[in-house]
Amino acid sequence: MSRRVRSGSVMAVLLVIAGCESQGVGIGTNVGSVGIAGLQGEVVIDGSSTVYPISEATASEFSKDYPAVKVTVAVSGTGGGFKRFTQGETDISDASRPIKHKEFDQCRETNISFIELPVAYDGLTIVVNPKNDFVEELTVDELKKIFVAEGAAQKWSDVNPAWPDKQIKIYAPGTDSGTFDYFKEVVSKTTSMRSDMSVNEDDNVLVTGVAGETNAIGFFGAAYFFENQDKLKAVKIVNPDLGKAIAPTRETIENGTYAPFGRPLFIYVNTASTKRPEIKKFVNFFLDNAGRLADSVGYVALPTELYDTARQHFEERLNGTHFLTESGEKRSGSLVSNYTPANLIE
Repeated sequence: MSRRVRSGSVMAVLLVIAGCESQGVGIGTNVGSVGIAGLQGEVVIDGSSTVYPISEATASEFSKDYPAVKVTVAVSGTGGGFKRFTQGETDISDASRPIKHKEFDQCRETNISFIELPVAYDGLTIVVNPKNDFVEELTVDELKKIFVAEGAAQKWSDVNPAWPDKQIKIYAPGTDSGTFDYFKEVVSKTTSMRSDMSVNEDDNVLVTGVAGETNAIGFFGAAYFFENQDKLKAVKIVNPDLGKAIAPTRETIENGTYAPFGRPLFIYVNTASTKRPEIKKFVNFFLDNAGRLADSVGYVALPTELYDTARQHFEERLNGTHFLTESGEKRSGSLVSNYTPANLIE
């Protein structure tokens, strides 16, 4: 199964054709013929390019068992996916960050209820060209010098006087990307990111850019680095708590030492869509296979107990988010500590 995202805006993978019945605020159309076990219908997914490889792999395997279900997986970034999701245009929204307060409010305004399901861990990976022989590790403060607008470094020597007097070429995900949002939160918080970066929603374009520029730097999800290790060099990041430079690996992402760039990945399911049997079957299939498929496409499986909790939340149709407070503030802490019914805000 290819893990490549082959378009930078909205790219759809159409897997098999079938019919479905639209109910409630969920979407659906009648197409095609009956498949295995009589299941037919349609599943419409859009959102994060980071989550895309897992959703694509899930859709491909699901279609083998249920060929009469049409699964569409599109890529418009986490923010772009939520824009469609809040309007009831999609059944599932892929997200490389939790839903934001403004997106949650938009769901309330459009009467969209949703179930929030974590599916894997990712390590946002900072990469340079393999010919770069001077950058082996970076601190968060050094990343700020490179990526934040105020006092932005133009040359590598502006970051570290011992480094070459060479112009830095920067590649970054588009601003609708959850990866961009997550990176900005870590390195700049309330300040602006620099505007002279080469940005694209297609992570493969970023891979090509860094691989083709000796003095380039960029960032994206770990899966795209793991797939292109022959073209890129991952930079170790100094864990602020440990004071030690840590490389992004499946082990360091899972055990939390790759900080502050380890993060959970999510799917958001339109609750009204779950009235349709093909949606229920697909989401259960997704959760049952997420750990295995996450590993196969370069991400890290969640602990078994988290998948069990996600299945329970889906079975009980627990609507809302676990990552905002009643006042709309973002919750801090780990996925394990936040993803509990006690933190659920509808």
